Amino acid sequence: MNYSSGGRLPLHHQDPYSGDGPLKRHHSAHYYAHRVKESLTTRISKLICSIFLGLLAFLGIIAFILWLSLRPHRPRIYLEDFSIPGLDNPNGFENAEIIFNVTARNSNQGIGFNFDAMQVTVFYEDQSIGGASLLIPFYQSPKNTTVLAGVLSGATLTVTNQRWQQFQADRSRGLVLFRLQLTSTMRFKVSSWHSKHHRLHANCPVGVGKDGTITADYKGKRCPVYFS
Repeated sequence: MNYSSGGRLPLHHQDPYSGDGPLKRHHSAHYYAHRVKESLTTRISKLICSIFLGLLAFLGIIAFILWLSLRPHRPRIYLEDFSIPGLDNPNGFENAEIIFNVTARNSNQGIGFNFDAMQVTVFYEDQSIGGASLLIPFYQSPKNTTVLAGVLSGATLTVTNQRWQQFQADRSRGLVLFRLQLTSTMRFKVSSWHSKHHRLHANCPVGVGKDGTITADYKGKRCPVYFS
């Protein structure tokens, strides 16, 4: 505070650079209009982003629900029956035959299966002892079961006397083990759309008792299925 030499009132002077107090600035109307415009643009951008993200999330949920409902399940193969009549006959190899019954189930709600001809092969100790084609190409509709049954004998079954004696040796121990294999090329069908071709393999372990029929442990069992 300063006093003049003539006894006048003291004069107080504030230096704008001294930092003693805030200096109020007055902005132009153009500045405030720009700030309002910038704030409005930011809000609109955020609103658009929120709508877009919400729509994207909604479409994702719909796609997930459709995927769950249309997700293709592989065919389910079950070994229902398997028998070798005359297994109790030591010389039965000359008239040997294998009778089998397999079911293929389509558990899908809206997906069908297009199968090419299906091949069945029977193995003993991992060596083929017979096989044949079961069906011509066929379509299996959703929620449907197809019976795949047949008999291997004569030209479709190659059992020698030596092999028959091996059966007899296993039979004396109470169980003869085989493996029935199904192979086919198939496609999934949804309405008019078809998937690419898949090579299907189903392997069904089977045990036959002393009477030549499938044992209870193997009857009606689901066979492992894989694609290649």
